[in-house]
Amino acid sequence: MTQAAATADCYSPWPHRWAWVLCCATYPLLWLGGLITTTDAGMAVPDWPGTFGYNLWLYPWSTWFFGPWDLFVEHGHRLFASGVGLLTIVLVVVVFRCDKRRWLRGLALLALALVIWQGVLGGMRVVLNERLLAFAHGATGPAFFALTAALVALTSRGPQPRPEGSGEVGTHAAKPTSGWRWMWLPLLIYIQVIAGAAVRHVPEDSSFNTFAMHVQMHLWLALVVSLAVLANVIYAWRKPVGVARRMLSTQMLVILILQVVMGVATWVAKYRLPDWAQNGVAADAWETVAGPGTMSPSTSGGWTETYVVTGHSATGSLLLALATAQAVVGRRRSRTLSLTDSPTDSLREGTSATASHPA
Repeated sequence: MTQAAATADCYSPWPHRWAWVLCCATYPLLWLGGLITTTDAGMAVPDWPGTFGYNLWLYPWSTWFFGPWDLFVEHGHRLFASGVGLLTIVLVVVVFRCDKRRWLRGLALLALALVIWQGVLGGMRVVLNERLLAFAHGATGPAFFALTAALVALTSRGPQPRPEGSGEVGTHAAKPTSGWRWMWLPLLIYIQVIAGAAVRHVPEDSSFNTFAMHVQMHLWLALVVSLAVLANVIYAWRKPVGVARRMLSTQMLVILILQVVMGVATWVAKYRLPDWAQNGVAADAWETVAGPGTMSPSTSGGWTETYVVTGHSATGSLLLALATAQAVVGRRRSRTLSLTDSPTDSLREGTSATASHPA
């Protein structure tokens, strides 16, 4: 019996279940963090790790729950974050007890280290009142969320290779490295997430041209990411990549469309339409569209703007998580096919996928 088959026989569903719990708990935490950035509530509580001298968990709930909005969302974010940290610890314990794979244990420890580092960044941002730390804190959260999505995919049972000796090695098995073919996609999306975080955390004393440069970089990367996701969907529906990866690619396309719509709504809600769109003037098309003159002064914030802007940021993190899960699923499927002994299984899957989705 191969090592993979032995691992399959000893499979426990508990790491997968806890990975799902952690992943689902992390996403609303990103929303809370985004609300803090959007409403500029990061300094509502000036001390850390406590809250106004109290232990984090012992701060009077009536003062917090019925207090000002800034205090409510900032302290609530801390409480939620500590809960996610505890869930990460539980996941590490479950993985170590139920799974013998060293690399999976290493990823669980990496998740724990990353959530601790994220908490330290958030605390130092408060203590030092430093905007650069706020940017690093905002960029690390999506990375942790993507890692939890990868853990969900990696701890699932998934397809298993056939036992050793069941037949000859298939000549149509996928190459072991082909699963990494789209690994660059989550990396590209993460760069775009960082660019978006840079726009949200531009220092207030920066020049208008600096802000324009960040916005233009974010827009050009948005175009590149959109084309990449579209190419990914076309590839997934034209090739026998498996049902899970195909569905993930379709979900990514839906989320991308939502993200683009929310991005446009974010700009209109926060900065109004560009001058050329308001006046109907297009003297120099390139300078009008790409130049700093398109950035109008920020409008006064409201609840609609708050949730649209925060939703745009959180949806970008969701797109990153789906891309990461898809890359992991593709890699696992590739490795499973490469370990399959029977050629008929690979031929059957390829024939079935081609019949259902002809090129």
